[in-house]
Amino acid sequence: MQKKSITERGFWLVIVGGMLTGMGNGSVFGATIMCFVGRGKFQDWGGWFVQAYNPTTFTGFIDWCMIIFGLAYVGILAIALKRHDALENAA
Repeated sequence: MQKKSITERGFWLVIVGGMLTGMGNGSVFGATIMCFVGRGKFQDWGGWFVQAYNPTTFTGFIDWCMIIFGLAYVGILAIALKRHDALENAA
């Protein structure tokens, strides 16, 4: 039986941990941008359902920041675990 890699064993850790960390940082980034820009450029606050993800609205901009940061952190975590696995198996 072949030993699974760290990335394969930690698949859900990568998905959940990366999205939670990234979306948390994305919300802080979005809030910071909103503090500097204000609502002047956004005519609508966002609303419910589909409007909440429209990037031209106030809420939609922050939601998209969170999604993009979440996906970026999933990628970063997957690369880090893959490189860690390569180093660990080389030794």
